[in-house]
Amino acid sequence: MRATRDRTHHLYLAVIGAVVLGIVVGLAAPHVAVQLKPLGTGFVNLIKMMISPVILTTIVLGIGSVTKAAKVGKVGGLALGYFLVMSTVALAIGLVVGNVIDPGHGLHLTQALAKAGHAQAAAGGAEGTSDFLLGIIPTTLVSALTGGQVLQTLLVALLAGFALQSMGAAGAPVVRGVEHLQKLVFRVLSMIMWVAPVGAFGAIAAVVGATGWAALKSLAMIMLGFYASCAIFVVVVLGLMLRVFAGVNVFALLKYLGREFLLILSTSSSESALPRLIAKMEHLGVSRPVAGITVPAGYSFNLDGTAIYLTMSSLFIAQAMDRPMSLGQQISLLLFMVIASKGAAGVTGAGLATLAGGLQSHQPALVDGVGLIVGIDRFMSEARALTNFAGNAVATVLLGHWTGELDHDRLRLVLAGRLPFAESAAATDGATEGGTEAGTEPAPVMPEQAPTPA
Repeated sequence: MRATRDRTHHLYLAVIGAVVLGIVVGLAAPHVAVQLKPLGTGFVNLIKMMISPVILTTIVLGIGSVTKAAKVGKVGGLALGYFLVMSTVALAIGLVVGNVIDPGHGLHLTQALAKAGHAQAAAGGAEGTSDFLLGIIPTTLVSALTGGQVLQTLLVALLAGFALQSMGAAGAPVVRGVEHLQKLVFRVLSMIMWVAPVGAFGAIAAVVGATGWAALKSLAMIMLGFYASCAIFVVVVLGLMLRVFAGVNVFALLKYLGREFLLILSTSSSESALPRLIAKMEHLGVSRPVAGITVPAGYSFNLDGTAIYLTMSSLFIAQAMDRPMSLGQQISLLLFMVIASKGAAGVTGAGLATLAGGLQSHQPALVDGVGLIVGIDRFMSEARALTNFAGNAVATVLLGHWTGELDHDRLRLVLAGRLPFAESAAATDGATEGGTEAGTEPAPVMPEQAPTPA
């Protein structure tokens, strides 16, 4: 894991350097910078290439995780209901902030950066409701994947997921096969992300060359607006719920998970901290069944940061390309994105793929605008990963409290620092496989030691 973090850190620095260089080139030689747009377009095309495989594997495995959660009964029902409500709240916050700050207003990028989008929209032509509905049905079971049709891929993924669910134990080998396929897809996606510095350089240079300082102002505005939205959601919404229902201070919980936040910050992926979150939640006093079900299910269905990201990015692109969406179009597009992004939040770049897929299925003329997000996606990826992680931690504590599976006395000791988490135990194989050792074995010993320092 150390080697992986180091390589990711180098990529992070390379993207920063590429963005700065793109800004310099865009300001110093705008005519040359505009010609660099194909670099950003090429990277977006690579991301689009992965849209269908990402959606197929994540939706199929997401339905599988619901099956596991349902076995717990009350915990599963509460978890899914909670995830649905919080995703809706996050979606609403992103919509409100995105419409209020209007970050893409005044860029007028239609002529400079959206020629391909206009051609794609003109080629598609107008279609009625019946044509649209019939178009969701693919010619064959695999034609949706080969043809790059996002809605058709989503339909196939849902059918396959529910079919595997009905097969029960007989479908387990297929689910394991899909898990291996997902690992391959995400590995390819991570390889593509190493081209991100080139794409970021070309996209930022072209934008700055075409619009000058206006682009920098707008990009800075959407980044700051996104950070502010995530902070509002975590501190105000999650903090209030945690205090009212469980009597826990959100800042104390965030401090307890400080090492995990640093890990996510270095990898830009909340998935890197998943094993440690399970172990730490068990150490905090949440029972093993609740932690073992809520955390993995939350990584597939509790994507608050990703919902805010998709909302604000879509609005920004539509505004920047002079194609503002009505409220109905916004809700339709973002509901699809929230569904399609299930399970993809833990991987760097998957949010960008989901953004491109949602725009491709609902507003094809806006797909080229994804290039505007390439240069800052890395920065926004960190914020959405941190928000997703914080949301899952809060969800685990709340569900433990609501189901009576939370030891409040132990929680107070842990958050007060009197019952520290054993980092050595978290590093073992047993701890990383669902917290088997880190979450339970130290528990009988450490509470007896806690009063000694007092």
